[in-house]
Amino acid sequence: MNRWHARRAARARPPTGFVSQPEPRTIGSYAKGRQLVAGNILLAGHLVQAPDRMIWDVAPPTSAFSEALHGFGWMDDLAALGDRAARERAQTWTAGWIERYGRGTGPGWTPDLTGRRLIRWINHALFVMSGQDADASQAFFRSLGQQTIFLSRRWPVASPGLPRFEALTGLIYAGLSLTGMEHHVAPAMQGLSRECRQQIDAEGGIPTRNPEELLEVFTLLNWASLALAESGRMAQAEHLAAIERIAPTLRALRHADGGLARFHGGGRGAEGRLDQALATSRVRAGTSAGLAMGYARLSGGRTTLIMDASRPPTGAASANAHASTLAIEVTSGRRPLIVSCGSGAEFGEDWHKAGRATPSHSVMGIDGHSSSRLGAPRRTGAGERALLVRTPGTVHAQELVAEGMVGIVAGHDGYVPSHGLGYMRRIEMRTDGRMITGEETLAAVSDDEQQLFDRALAATGLNGLRYAIRFHLHPDVDAALDLGGTAVSMALRSGEIWVFRYRGLADLSVEAGIYLEKGRLKPRAAKQVVLSGAAMDYATRIGWSLAKAQDTPIGLRDLVRDGPAGLPD
Repeated sequence: MNRWHARRAARARPPTGFVSQPEPRTIGSYAKGRQLVAGNILLAGHLVQAPDRMIWDVAPPTSAFSEALHGFGWMDDLAALGDRAARERAQTWTAGWIERYGRGTGPGWTPDLTGRRLIRWINHALFVMSGQDADASQAFFRSLGQQTIFLSRRWPVASPGLPRFEALTGLIYAGLSLTGMEHHVAPAMQGLSRECRQQIDAEGGIPTRNPEELLEVFTLLNWASLALAESGRMAQAEHLAAIERIAPTLRALRHADGGLARFHGGGRGAEGRLDQALATSRVRAGTSAGLAMGYARLSGGRTTLIMDASRPPTGAASANAHASTLAIEVTSGRRPLIVSCGSGAEFGEDWHKAGRATPSHSVMGIDGHSSSRLGAPRRTGAGERALLVRTPGTVHAQELVAEGMVGIVAGHDGYVPSHGLGYMRRIEMRTDGRMITGEETLAAVSDDEQQLFDRALAATGLNGLRYAIRFHLHPDVDAALDLGGTAVSMALRSGEIWVFRYRGLADLSVEAGIYLEKGRLKPRAAKQVVLSGAAMDYATRIGWSLAKAQDTPIGLRDLVRDGPAGLPD
């Protein structure tokens, strides 16, 4: 039906020209713009070198690459570069899309991609049309009108969530900007309000619990609100209320370095994107008490810790969800210390599946099991995805506050059906941020749980149920065993030294790890600290601490520059 409506819309001859143009708000990367001009096309984790070929002659290596190509997000990068070569590249590639796909063919005719593409074309129209002749201008505006007609008919079939927000925001942009398209604005405003009511809960969260996806939704709502205001209209009440609900939640999901917590398929977000979105919203409310979209945040001094303290998404919302219940991330200043491995979706299905498992997160796992289980792959709005089919039935979390410390105690029953063991995690942080202590407990409390534990223990030949508490480190952290193998020293590029210690019957090791970072060509090598042992009794308890070395000053001038953005090492 998308193809049928696309071909039908492509036969239309709508009025052409701008009534008004919203202020461009999409921000690209100067370095990536230079790479594109040089013919190095890095999209969705894949690099294609095509210095002398039209971009549309390139065979996309993956469907994600194709979507990024047809969404025209790369136009932000060319506009950020902004020189003559970048403009010529943008003009050539845009004209090439119109010539090849403008008649309603190709993979770019989906509601979400069309909405994304319209926003970029309208934002950068002056950049693209500068110096163009009348025929090129007419073709550009005619295509804008045709895509708007298609979007007005097909936005209701976009997948709920981010894809539909993209479609509706694109339709609002086009309706406000293009001659003869203003009648599409009111239905799009109503649709956007309905999506805000249905997809954004009372605490400012979304069903996928993906922090980066929440940021993208928040950004689109800001853009739509500002575009309406600039045209003399007011966004509807539910639209504005959603912005006010989301802003405190995003502040709670922000680490000390300004990046987002990387859970449930999300990355840290583009550099500066979160701060820009929060400033644009003009919502000054700080973080609210309690959990934010199911996450707990501890902060002290220059240190932040964020824990996934709720049940993972279920149903269609779990297409990219992770078995990360009670996992943590820790950031000191502008340096990530303890992390999650990441999504891995850009590196292929095997990496994506591995990134979703419990061992890819900084949390306890039992005998290689995950706290949630993946089902068989099925078709979703995001393509073939495995949904979570068995998750913890109960996840509880309680904040702890005492003089000189903040903390959280949380637990889940994800291992009860298979091993009879409930898992509880208690974490405390000193208010100066210089020490974090943790206690991990596996316990079979009820008679039923103890019977399940006895059967699982017997299946091992009474050798114990193996467990591993993993602390994945950022690739820039240099870690080594210290004090005769009883501690781990971790050196950050800022010059800070953190020391990890433990107590209880466990083995401490530093092992090879992996870091799945969006925008890179391949996974990055990293390290992980692992506490491993065997549960032999109805209760097993392991304690640990993570503290700055005593000679580490309270404040450091962190002047070490990160590597340049763009092509990875």
